[in-house]
Amino acid sequence: MTTDASTVPEAATVNVPVTRQPVRVTVTGAGGQIGYALVFRIAAGALLGTTTPIHLTLLEIPEGVKAAEGTALELEDCAFDLLRGVTVTDDPAVAFEGVNIAVLVGSRPRGPGMERADLLEANGRIFGPQGTAINAGGADDVRVLVVGNPANTNALIAAAHAPDVPSDRFSAMTRLDHNRAVGQLANHLDVSVGAIHGLTVWGNHSASQYPDVFHATAGGRAVRELVDERWLAETFIPRVAQRGSEIIAVRGGSSVASAANAAIDHVRDWVTGRGVDWTSAGVVSDGSYDVPAGLVCSFPVRSVDGQWRIVPALQLNEFSRSRIAASVAELVEERDAVRALGLLPLARR
Repeated sequence: MTTDASTVPEAATVNVPVTRQPVRVTVTGAGGQIGYALVFRIAAGALLGTTTPIHLTLLEIPEGVKAAEGTALELEDCAFDLLRGVTVTDDPAVAFEGVNIAVLVGSRPRGPGMERADLLEANGRIFGPQGTAINAGGADDVRVLVVGNPANTNALIAAAHAPDVPSDRFSAMTRLDHNRAVGQLANHLDVSVGAIHGLTVWGNHSASQYPDVFHATAGGRAVRELVDERWLAETFIPRVAQRGSEIIAVRGGSSVASAANAAIDHVRDWVTGRGVDWTSAGVVSDGSYDVPAGLVCSFPVRSVDGQWRIVPALQLNEFSRSRIAASVAELVEERDAVRALGLLPLARR
């Protein structure tokens, strides 16, 4: 099912040249809460700037199409200057035809009685076909951000099913963890978030992740001189890792606006860069820092000419190495599990 839910007239505006081709952005799970929080900010220009027109495609499962159609109607009612059209569909082949940026939000949550292998298999049946559709229809410059959990392994599966797309075009979102860590550190040190630089989230987007402050600065001062390892180990690291559970306990639902915001941050920095500063993203390992090549692991990264590049040669102390190794071991277990389930093709370039 495909619906052309809205088409904004190509009228002249102050900021947007009408002759410029819209960037095609596809959001999956678009009828859900994160998708809802995300698409209005994309249409308003937060993703690619206020001079880049957008065509949005909202991909949903058949049961979610009506909700996505309602979102499309609201997008039209907002009269965004940048929005050149909205397509709603439940067909991945339609959703990813000509796509430049794909934000894969929709995933299968863990239900009652589901084992870990059941969760991995259920999501493999989602992200494998999406990778295939991206491989068949994606634009030459396609970039894919996986938000749906387990994000790292879902990104690995999607990339494995897109053998004609360079693997560095796929990444998993650990920017929410990064933002959480920056916010908590800034609060603890009583500085602005803009004063924090050089923080890294390593590993898996899970409770095993490691928010590393040993190369971070706050207002130009080394964070390692401002905090003690007991606070790091007993308060900071577990609170960052468990922040999602904390939010569920407090608000009665999972993170929505902050997750959408992190997806915006991730793609914007990927496309436009962020200067000499680095951020965190789950990218395909090239073997750096003893992370097995091919795993989708969170590293310190900079965007160079629109491509994520792992920050090289950071010196890691024993505390950091042990934390990273534990999270990487979990990623290896997940990779081996989906491989045993037949969800990873044997070859890709």
